[in-house]
Amino acid sequence: MELKIVTGMSGAGKTNLVQVLEDMGYYCVDNLPPNLFGKFVDLILQVQDDGARVALVADVRGGKFFADVYDVLQDLRNKGINYEIIFLEASDEILVRRYKETRRRHPLTKSGSVLEGIQEERKRLQRIRGEADVIIDTSNLKVQDFKQRVADLLQGGADERLLVNVTSFGFKYGLPIDVDLVMDVRFLPNPFYVADLKPQTGLDEAVRDYVLQRPESESFLQKYTDLLLELLPQYVQQGKHHLALAVGCTGGQHRSVAVAEEIGRRLTEAETGAVIRVNHRELQQN
Repeated sequence: MELKIVTGMSGAGKTNLVQVLEDMGYYCVDNLPPNLFGKFVDLILQVQDDGARVALVADVRGGKFFADVYDVLQDLRNKGINYEIIFLEASDEILVRRYKETRRRHPLTKSGSVLEGIQEERKRLQRIRGEADVIIDTSNLKVQDFKQRVADLLQGGADERLLVNVTSFGFKYGLPIDVDLVMDVRFLPNPFYVADLKPQTGLDEAVRDYVLQRPESESFLQKYTDLLLELLPQYVQQGKHHLALAVGCTGGQHRSVAVAEEIGRRLTEAETGAVIRVNHRELQQN
Protein backbone atom coordinates (compact mmCIF):
# COMPACT_ATOMS: atom_id res chain seq x y z
CA MET A 1 0.00 0.00 0.00
CA GLU A 2 0.99 3.62 -0.41
CA LEU A 3 0.74 5.33 2.97
CA LYS A 4 1.16 9.05 3.67
CA ILE A 5 1.32 10.48 7.19
CA VAL A 6 0.25 14.13 7.04
CA THR A 7 1.13 16.44 9.89
CA GLY A 8 2.40 19.94 10.56
CA MET A 9 1.43 23.32 11.89
CA SER A 10 -2.20 24.19 12.40
CA GLY A 11 -3.23 26.67 9.71
CA ALA A 12 -0.44 25.60 7.33
CA GLY A 13 -2.82 24.03 4.80
CA LYS A 14 -3.46 20.42 5.78
CA THR A 15 -7.08 20.70 4.64
CA ASN A 16 -5.94 21.78 1.17
CA LEU A 17 -3.40 18.96 1.12
CA VAL A 18 -6.11 16.42 1.95
CA GLN A 19 -8.21 17.74 -0.94
CA VAL A 20 -5.31 17.16 -3.34
CA LEU A 21 -4.77 13.67 -1.98
CA GLU A 22 -8.45 12.81 -2.32
CA ASP A 23 -8.42 14.03 -5.93
CA MET A 24 -5.48 11.70 -6.54
CA GLY A 25 -7.39 8.69 -5.22
CA TYR A 26 -6.15 8.54 -1.64
CA TYR A 27 -8.49 7.45 1.14
CA CYS A 28 -7.96 10.19 3.74
CA VAL A 29 -8.74 10.16 7.44
CA ASP A 30 -8.32 13.41 9.35
CA ASN A 31 -7.44 13.66 13.05
CA LEU A 32 -7.22 9.90 13.58
CA PRO A 33 -5.58 9.11 16.97
CA PRO A 34 -2.13 7.69 16.15
CA ASN A 35 -2.68 4.61 18.32
CA LEU A 36 -5.36 3.57 15.81
CA PHE A 37 -3.04 3.83 12.78
CA GLY A 38 -1.96 0.20 12.97
CA LYS A 39 -5.50 -1.16 13.25
CA PHE A 40 -6.69 1.04 10.41
CA VAL A 41 -3.83 -0.06 8.15
CA ASP A 42 -4.54 -3.72 8.99
CA LEU A 43 -8.18 -3.18 8.05
CA ILE A 44 -7.24 -1.64 4.71
CA LEU A 45 -4.88 -4.52 3.93
CA GLN A 46 -7.60 -7.05 4.73
CA VAL A 47 -9.94 -5.40 2.26
CA GLN A 48 -7.35 -4.59 -0.44
CA ASP A 49 -4.10 -6.52 -0.70
CA ASP A 50 -2.22 -4.04 -2.86
CA GLY A 51 -2.66 -0.75 -4.63
CA ALA A 52 -4.32 0.96 -1.67
CA ARG A 53 -3.54 4.66 -1.32
CA VAL A 54 -4.10 5.96 2.19
CA ALA A 55 -3.37 9.27 3.93
CA LEU A 56 -3.67 9.68 7.70
CA VAL A 57 -3.67 13.16 9.26
CA ALA A 58 -2.38 13.58 12.81
CA ASP A 59 -1.42 16.73 14.67
CA VAL A 60 -1.67 18.44 18.05
CA ARG A 61 -5.47 18.36 17.90
CA GLY A 62 -5.07 14.78 19.11
CA GLY A 63 -3.91 16.08 22.49
CA LYS A 64 -2.27 13.41 24.63
CA PHE A 65 -2.91 10.81 21.92
CA PHE A 66 -0.48 12.60 19.58
CA ALA A 67 2.43 11.69 21.85
CA ASP A 68 1.93 8.06 20.77
CA VAL A 69 2.75 8.83 17.14
CA TYR A 70 6.47 7.97 17.39
CA ASP A 71 5.88 4.51 18.90
CA VAL A 72 3.13 3.88 16.34
CA LEU A 73 5.38 4.81 13.42
CA GLN A 74 8.07 2.48 14.74
CA ASP A 75 5.50 -0.32 14.96
CA LEU A 76 4.59 0.27 11.31
CA ARG A 77 8.25 0.01 10.33
CA ASN A 78 8.59 -3.21 12.31
CA LYS A 79 5.65 -4.66 10.38
CA GLY A 80 7.36 -3.79 7.10
CA ILE A 81 4.84 -1.09 6.23
CA ASN A 82 6.52 1.79 4.40
CA TYR A 83 5.18 5.31 4.73
CA GLU A 84 6.10 8.88 3.86
CA ILE A 85 5.72 11.77 6.31
CA ILE A 86 4.58 15.06 4.78
CA PHE A 87 5.03 18.04 7.09
CA LEU A 88 3.40 21.41 6.39
CA GLU A 89 4.55 24.62 8.00
CA ALA A 90 4.44 28.39 7.64
CA SER A 91 6.01 31.37 9.39
CA ASP A 92 4.58 32.62 12.67
CA GLU A 93 3.52 35.88 11.01
CA ILE A 94 1.59 34.10 8.27
CA LEU A 95 -0.09 31.68 10.69
CA VAL A 96 -1.20 34.52 12.97
CA ARG A 97 -2.62 36.37 9.98
CA ARG A 98 -4.52 33.29 8.82
CA TYR A 99 -6.04 32.73 12.24
CA LYS A 100 -7.13 36.36 12.45
CA GLU A 101 -8.72 36.15 9.01
CA THR A 102 -10.64 32.97 9.79
CA ARG A 103 -11.33 33.93 13.44
CA ARG A 104 -10.67 30.37 14.49
CA ARG A 105 -9.09 29.38 17.80
CA HIS A 106 -5.67 27.77 17.77
CA PRO A 107 -5.84 24.30 19.41
CA LEU A 108 -3.07 25.18 21.91
CA THR A 109 -4.21 28.68 22.77
CA LYS A 110 -4.71 29.07 26.52
CA SER A 111 -4.32 32.75 27.34
CA GLY A 112 -5.97 33.96 24.14
CA SER A 113 -2.66 34.63 22.38
CA VAL A 114 -2.57 32.91 18.99
CA LEU A 115 1.19 33.47 18.75
CA GLU A 116 1.84 31.64 22.03
CA GLY A 117 -0.18 28.68 20.78
CA ILE A 118 1.78 28.62 17.52
CA GLN A 119 5.13 28.75 19.30
CA GLU A 120 4.14 25.93 21.65
CA GLU A 121 2.94 23.84 18.72
CA ARG A 122 6.22 24.37 16.88
CA LYS A 123 8.11 23.01 19.90
CA ARG A 124 5.91 19.91 20.12
CA LEU A 125 6.28 19.16 16.42
CA GLN A 126 10.05 19.65 16.26
CA ARG A 127 10.82 15.92 16.48
CA ILE A 128 8.37 14.72 13.83
CA ARG A 129 9.45 17.57 11.56
CA GLY A 130 12.98 16.19 11.78
CA GLU A 131 11.71 12.78 10.66
CA ALA A 132 9.65 14.13 7.75
CA ASP A 133 10.38 12.98 4.21
CA VAL A 134 8.83 16.09 2.65
CA ILE A 135 8.56 19.55 4.24
CA ILE A 136 6.45 22.16 2.48
CA ASP A 137 6.50 25.79 3.57
CA THR A 138 3.18 27.33 2.54
CA SER A 139 3.97 30.86 3.74
CA ASN A 140 4.34 32.35 0.26
CA LEU A 141 2.13 29.98 -1.71
CA LYS A 142 -1.30 30.80 -2.98
CA VAL A 143 -3.81 27.97 -2.62
CA GLN A 144 -3.68 26.96 -6.28
CA ASP A 145 0.13 27.11 -6.38
CA PHE A 146 0.27 25.00 -3.23
CA LYS A 147 -2.07 22.37 -4.65
CA GLN A 148 -0.05 22.20 -7.86
CA ARG A 149 3.19 21.81 -5.94
CA VAL A 150 1.77 18.98 -3.85
CA ALA A 151 0.43 17.26 -6.97
CA ASP A 152 3.85 17.56 -8.64
CA LEU A 153 5.61 16.13 -5.57
CA LEU A 154 3.28 13.17 -5.22
CA GLN A 155 3.09 12.39 -8.91
CA GLY A 156 6.87 12.56 -9.10
CA GLY A 157 7.11 9.93 -6.39
CA ALA A 158 4.33 7.80 -7.86
CA ASP A 159 6.18 7.06 -11.10
CA GLU A 160 9.43 6.48 -9.14
CA ARG A 161 11.26 9.27 -10.96
CA LEU A 162 13.14 11.86 -8.97
CA LEU A 163 11.30 15.19 -8.88
CA VAL A 164 13.71 18.13 -8.75
CA ASN A 165 12.29 21.52 -7.76
CA VAL A 166 14.57 24.48 -8.49
CA THR A 167 13.40 27.59 -6.61
CA SER A 168 14.78 31.11 -6.83
CA PHE A 169 14.46 33.34 -3.74
CA GLY A 170 15.71 36.55 -2.14
CA PHE A 171 17.86 36.38 1.00
CA LYS A 172 16.30 39.62 2.23
CA TYR A 173 13.02 37.72 2.62
CA GLY A 174 14.54 34.75 4.42
CA LEU A 175 15.81 31.31 3.47
CA PRO A 176 13.29 28.80 2.12
CA ILE A 177 12.58 26.20 4.77
CA ASP A 178 11.64 23.26 2.60
CA VAL A 179 14.85 22.84 0.56
CA ASP A 180 17.71 20.35 0.50
CA LEU A 181 20.49 22.36 -1.17
CA VAL A 182 20.96 26.15 -1.17
CA MET A 183 23.20 28.04 -3.59
CA ASP A 184 24.08 31.72 -3.08
CA VAL A 185 24.66 33.59 -6.37
CA ARG A 186 25.24 37.02 -4.90
CA PHE A 187 28.84 36.79 -6.16
CA LEU A 188 27.50 37.68 -9.63
CA PRO A 189 27.08 41.34 -10.72
CA ASN A 190 23.66 42.69 -9.76
CA PRO A 191 21.37 43.97 -12.57
CA PHE A 192 19.45 45.91 -9.92
CA TYR A 193 22.06 48.66 -10.23
CA VAL A 194 21.63 48.99 -14.00
CA ALA A 195 18.84 51.50 -14.67
CA ASP A 196 17.39 49.74 -17.72
CA LEU A 197 17.47 46.32 -16.05
CA LYS A 198 16.20 47.21 -12.58
CA PRO A 199 12.45 47.00 -13.42
CA GLN A 200 12.92 43.72 -15.30
CA THR A 201 13.40 40.20 -13.91
CA GLY A 202 15.61 37.23 -14.65
CA LEU A 203 12.93 35.96 -17.01
CA ASP A 204 13.66 38.84 -19.39
CA GLU A 205 16.30 38.29 -22.07
CA ALA A 206 18.31 41.43 -21.26
CA VAL A 207 18.70 40.47 -17.60
CA ARG A 208 19.40 36.85 -18.46
CA ASP A 209 22.18 37.85 -20.84
CA TYR A 210 23.65 40.30 -18.32
CA VAL A 211 23.81 37.59 -15.65
CA LEU A 212 24.76 34.54 -17.69
CA GLN A 213 27.05 35.82 -20.42
CA ARG A 214 30.08 36.15 -18.17
CA PRO A 215 33.06 33.80 -17.77
CA GLU A 216 32.47 33.43 -14.03
CA SER A 217 28.80 32.58 -14.63
CA GLU A 218 29.61 29.88 -17.17
CA SER A 219 32.34 28.41 -14.96
CA PHE A 220 29.99 28.25 -11.97
CA LEU A 221 27.08 26.80 -13.93
CA GLN A 222 29.20 24.11 -15.51
CA LYS A 223 30.71 23.00 -12.20
CA TYR A 224 27.44 23.16 -10.27
CA THR A 225 25.53 21.28 -12.96
CA ASP A 226 28.23 18.60 -13.06
CA LEU A 227 27.94 18.24 -9.28
CA LEU A 228 24.15 17.87 -9.48
CA LEU A 229 24.39 15.33 -12.28
CA GLU A 230 26.68 13.25 -10.09
CA LEU A 231 24.40 13.55 -7.07
CA LEU A 232 21.02 12.84 -8.70
CA PRO A 233 21.52 9.11 -9.33
CA GLN A 234 22.91 8.70 -5.81
CA TYR A 235 19.79 10.31 -4.34
CA VAL A 236 17.66 7.93 -6.40
CA GLN A 237 19.72 4.97 -5.21
CA GLN A 238 18.98 5.99 -1.62
CA GLY A 239 15.25 5.97 -2.36
CA LYS A 240 14.75 9.73 -2.46
CA HIS A 241 11.82 10.87 -4.61
CA HIS A 242 12.01 14.64 -4.14
CA LEU A 243 14.98 17.02 -4.27
CA ALA A 244 14.50 20.71 -3.57
CA LEU A 245 17.20 23.10 -4.81
CA ALA A 246 17.22 26.79 -3.94
CA VAL A 247 19.13 29.58 -5.69
CA GLY A 248 19.29 32.88 -3.84
CA CYS A 249 20.30 36.47 -4.54
CA THR A 250 19.49 39.64 -2.62
CA GLY A 251 15.93 40.32 -3.74
CA GLY A 252 15.03 37.23 -5.71
CA GLN A 253 14.21 39.18 -8.86
CA HIS A 254 17.24 39.07 -11.16
CA ARG A 255 20.30 36.86 -10.63
CA SER A 256 18.64 33.96 -8.81
CA VAL A 257 15.80 33.84 -11.32
CA ALA A 258 18.11 33.73 -14.33
CA VAL A 259 20.41 31.14 -12.76
CA ALA A 260 17.53 28.93 -11.56
CA GLU A 261 16.06 28.91 -15.08
CA GLU A 262 19.45 28.01 -16.55
CA ILE A 263 20.05 25.21 -14.04
CA GLY A 264 16.61 23.82 -14.83
CA ARG A 265 17.35 23.99 -18.57
CA ARG A 266 20.70 22.23 -18.24
CA LEU A 267 19.33 19.47 -16.03
CA THR A 268 16.47 18.92 -18.48
CA GLU A 269 18.81 18.74 -21.47
CA ALA A 270 21.04 16.27 -19.63
CA GLU A 271 18.18 13.73 -19.86
CA THR A 272 18.71 12.36 -16.35
CA GLY A 273 15.23 10.86 -16.23
CA ALA A 274 14.29 13.21 -13.41
CA VAL A 275 11.29 15.53 -13.55
CA ILE A 276 12.54 19.13 -13.40
CA ARG A 277 10.37 22.00 -12.13
CA VAL A 278 11.48 25.64 -11.82
CA ASN A 279 9.62 28.25 -9.77
CA HIS A 280 10.38 31.70 -8.42
CA ARG A 281 9.28 32.43 -4.86
CA GLU A 282 9.51 36.22 -4.90
CA LEU A 283 8.01 36.64 -8.37
CA GLN A 284 4.91 34.78 -7.17
CA GLN A 285 4.28 37.61 -4.75
CA ASN A 286 3.97 40.18 -7.55
